[in-house]
Amino acid sequence: MDAALHTAAVRTVAGAAAEGPDADEALIGPDGLVAGETPQTDELLGDDWIPLSDPDFSELEQTLVQTALGGSRLSAGPMVERFERAFADWLGRRHAVAVASGTLGTWLALRALGIGPGDEVICSPHGWHQVAQAITLAGATPVFSEIHYWTGCLDAARAEARITPRTRALLAGNVNGHPAAWDALRALAERHGLRLIEDSTEAIGSRYRGRPVGRFGDLAVFDFSQPSALCCGEGAMVVTDDDRLAIELRYLRQRSIKDRNAVAVGARVPLQAAMGELGAALGVAQLARIDGLLERRQSVERSYRQHTNSFEGIKPPYIGEGVDVVHWMVWVVHLGTRFTASARKQIVEDLAAEHIEAAPYCKPLHQQFFYQQQGWQRGDLPLAERIGDRALALPFHAHLDDDEVKFIVATLQDTATNIGAGAAIY
Repeated sequence: MDAALHTAAVRTVAGAAAEGPDADEALIGPDGLVAGETPQTDELLGDDWIPLSDPDFSELEQTLVQTALGGSRLSAGPMVERFERAFADWLGRRHAVAVASGTLGTWLALRALGIGPGDEVICSPHGWHQVAQAITLAGATPVFSEIHYWTGCLDAARAEARITPRTRALLAGNVNGHPAAWDALRALAERHGLRLIEDSTEAIGSRYRGRPVGRFGDLAVFDFSQPSALCCGEGAMVVTDDDRLAIELRYLRQRSIKDRNAVAVGARVPLQAAMGELGAALGVAQLARIDGLLERRQSVERSYRQHTNSFEGIKPPYIGEGVDVVHWMVWVVHLGTRFTASARKQIVEDLAAEHIEAAPYCKPLHQQFFYQQQGWQRGDLPLAERIGDRALALPFHAHLDDDEVKFIVATLQDTATNIGAGAAIY
């Protein structure tokens, strides 16, 4: 589960923040917590809160989990294989490899491509799951590049200017469910002989020019932690059509018992990063219900659009050219230019006072301490920084009804007015 989801409202009430011009987020780490802060639990929200995310489970999930519990294998068992086959068939790719998280899945994708120390990977600093951290974990160098302001996705033209002789790949994401401009990104990759890794950790079911996300990269990675529409608690899937890459992914994912005495083992050191049977059981059930899950979330989207149409100073999510369908991960609104990062922090606190969970979306990676130590600084990527200062994630899940959405929007409007931000200039 993404810790930022269930702690954002509580941590702001607790007042754990730094001082300074960017005080509300200056020390927020990749886990969404302020430095030195103790993680909070979902229990603190209480039953009367409207949570940012809320998984939709049914009797089918319970039945399949019980089936897995009744088996003799909770690791590397038949439910994982079943989930992999079903997901590959559903998406239309040759191979699907189930792993423990989106970050680990991205690490595996990089290593399967032979990317490591001395290599560069161009990526966006913007995104909820921040799987670009896997580039650093693989020993390669992330080269952050600017985004398209309204979609939040990697801008191909700007990325081209970042290519050097050390560049090996592009890591581009379908940010918050919005597909990237894959035609331009694929053309860029082919023009420079680069591999294309598709980060679909925030997207499932969205479509671009007639094809589902997850079908555009040499490899693509999905994440199934909250707030994904398909939720396994934790877990992810790496997909590809390349037989050789699939073999390498499975080898690197975990060392099988039969390999432990093999002479060849040792040239590449695998992880223990497989998905367990219980998570896979949830995945099988959720995938069987995915059409209904996505439709219910679209109903919530329609409610949000209806109630925010006349909301001056707030911009609802944008849909770019060539996008057929967007299935949002969370509902993100862009606050106008008169809203500061401190004003957004106050909005989150005011919403929390009414038991509405909200969160910043989200601190760009290049502004976090580790990457500042590598020479990155505020001002390097102004578009990503503007979103990092003013984008706000609101509750978005299938259990929301129209009255709750209306209450969320009305409360947001009241607090924005009280803060005195006024009308926006975008």
